[in-house]
Amino acid sequence: MRFIYYILAIAAIMPAAAKGETLSNGVILSETWPPRYPLGFDPMPLPYLNKMRPAIIPVDNGRQLLVDSFLIEKSSLTRIAHQPRKVACNPVLCPETQLEQGRYGTPGASAKDGGVWWDPTEGVFKMWYEAGWLHKMAYAVSRDGINWERPLLDVVEGTNEIVPGIIADSSTVWLDHFTTDPSQRFKMFLRSPNGVPGSKERFNYGYCMTSADGIHWSEPVKTGRCGDRSTVYYDPFRKKWVFSLRNAGNVAHSAIGRYRLYHESDDFMAGAKWDYDSLHFWMGADYKDLADPYIGDRPQLYNLSATPYESIMISLPQIHLGPDNAICRAKGVPKITELKVAYSRDGFHWDRTDRDVFIAASRYPGAWDRGYVQSVGGICAVVGDQLWFYYIGFSGNDGLKSNVYEQNGMHYGGSTGMAVMRRDGFVSHHANAEGGELITRPIVFTGKHLFVNTDCPNGILAAEITDMDGNVIPGFAISECNSVTTDSTITRISWKKHKDLSSLAGKPVKLRFSLKNGDLYSFWVSPSETGESMGYNAAGGPGFSGGIDREGIEAYKQAKKYMIKQ
Repeated sequence: MRFIYYILAIAAIMPAAAKGETLSNGVILSETWPPRYPLGFDPMPLPYLNKMRPAIIPVDNGRQLLVDSFLIEKSSLTRIAHQPRKVACNPVLCPETQLEQGRYGTPGASAKDGGVWWDPTEGVFKMWYEAGWLHKMAYAVSRDGINWERPLLDVVEGTNEIVPGIIADSSTVWLDHFTTDPSQRFKMFLRSPNGVPGSKERFNYGYCMTSADGIHWSEPVKTGRCGDRSTVYYDPFRKKWVFSLRNAGNVAHSAIGRYRLYHESDDFMAGAKWDYDSLHFWMGADYKDLADPYIGDRPQLYNLSATPYESIMISLPQIHLGPDNAICRAKGVPKITELKVAYSRDGFHWDRTDRDVFIAASRYPGAWDRGYVQSVGGICAVVGDQLWFYYIGFSGNDGLKSNVYEQNGMHYGGSTGMAVMRRDGFVSHHANAEGGELITRPIVFTGKHLFVNTDCPNGILAAEITDMDGNVIPGFAISECNSVTTDSTITRISWKKHKDLSSLAGKPVKLRFSLKNGDLYSFWVSPSETGESMGYNAAGGPGFSGGIDREGIEAYKQAKKYMIKQ
């Protein structure tokens, strides 16, 4: 009840314009939603970091990632952005079967966007991918996430093909942990390529369908018009299906080339029906996206897929750097697209503070991921201490040069690989041997136990809790804290005179972290000593029973045998 009172208090002091939906993090959306911005090169505004920031921030929903200033009132620590490392066993799936040779002799086995998910009902990883370039959707399973099997299904005898009646170009498969209808546990958005030979249409639309098992799919429902590389994802914070739609037609007709249009719906299948002409500009590459010095083309936003991770939405914007398709066809090489990273606390506005490449194209001849690097549906799996980012790349084949789009080497050799990063490892706040501190803005919680993700095996981390004015609450001073010296993605912070934080539940407080010689990645207040965050776990992972971390340390125990040595 106290928590509800504070939500009402937050709403009362927000600006008059903020009269819309209230999110679990206290952000109140504007009455007009989604917002409308003019097409242009300006970076996206971030209203939840300034005028729309709540005065008191509820922190019950997941690990609190310190990727921006949302939670930070004051800090003397150094902010560091991190990137994942590609695994040595890449690619984990490459074209091998007859189906994966494609219709045009252009082999591929790439989850573009497809999806890679941990399915807790069977205890396996599942992948939906494009077999062959502009060919068929297929299905694979893995017990460890690295070695993949192609089961022979009853859809098309002797193959792992699914949805045989539709040619595949771009897609998303989503494991819906929150549906109450078992027949709709899996959702697929599938778009066929433009101008398929023999077709009377240009296929400027996609299809939506559902499935109980991810293999046998319902009758497809035709969507509204959209460009290729359109995708979909679920935003559980707002309980909305978000269709990330690429602008249709000739990109040369746009001042900023490729960009995204936004469409949302409470219901996945009903959401398939949109009026393209009523959609509004959402996001594109902006003036902070610099041209590649060796290519020189203007950057464009090729795709924007996202996933719920802990208390925020995570996206890996795919940035197109060039060269133009005609040049790539003539040379038989893939165009260069690379993945950046973005964060959102309201599901619409994306913070792209970190402009360094998150997952890069290798760019050299012979590399499996020489170019055309893309994310997959679900974005990342959570495996113990690690985040596994599945991604795709293309080797190209400079021996195949043709002006026919489907018959040259630019899209040759599509495969799927992995990059691995520390859990919550997007951004850390670092202190040297002299030390420093980070003070949060006022927060409110209903949990009992403070946990942190920290890397300080040769340092020390302690915390204290203050009231709104910065006065230390008796019993929760730095001097009374059981400080930690560890490298752990889940470790508890406690105090000598208090068994838990239950006396502070529902009261606005601040956390002051004191750190020497180490890094702080995140904090959260868990309902129990097992450290479950109650946040979202992206594409899931071993030990999780669904889309929310209700297991804490218990999930780590089950995931231990899966983790990759780096």
